[in-house]
Amino acid sequence: MKKILFFALLSFSVAGCGINKQIERAKAFEKCRYEITSADSIYIADMNVMQVVNSKSFDILRTPRLALALLRKDVPLEGRLNLQIKNPSAALAAINQFEYKILIKNHELAGGLIDRAIKVEPNGGTTLVPIRISTNIYKALSDSKAQQDIMDFLSAAGDEKSDKKSILTIKIKPTIGVGNKMIKYPGYITIDKEITRKILL
Repeated sequence: MKKILFFALLSFSVAGCGINKQIERAKAFEKCRYEITSADSIYIADMNVMQVVNSKSFDILRTPRLALALLRKDVPLEGRLNLQIKNPSAALAAINQFEYKILIKNHELAGGLIDRAIKVEPNGGTTLVPIRISTNIYKALSDSKAQQDIMDFLSAAGDEKSDKKSILTIKIKPTIGVGNKMIKYPGYITIDKEITRKILL
């Protein structure tokens, strides 16, 4: 309801063919399908997360490097997620930029802004958007519940036989340009994706 009201008010408050096109393109963006196709070079405190995925006996929380990072209250998380956007509609999907949040079991790990125009051609067109992560996850790892959830996530992602699923959530908030103003989409578009060894490898 909030989204419908947003587009309705936007349509009434602005005029011109160019503005109407931007609104239609933003609506098409909302209808797109989103997939995390891969995760590249993911490091926690300068340690390759693939070591966790490839070795069940490896406990990242017991490593001296991470212990030192926790003492310093500076635990860098670096990497890149590749987000594929597919447009099944008959209209061009386009926005000026979008804010994002990355979460594991409702624990926010990172957030940022993709500050560039994104267009996805209609009728099945696809666009790949790299999301670069560079953040300090000390706050998450200093919470015992969040810490365990993150370790469970990594463990399940590395074990193809596990019954548990590693669900990563990305929330995005698109922005469109209306004249010389930038207007943010109400709320977030939520993408839940199971992360597997195939994606990490």
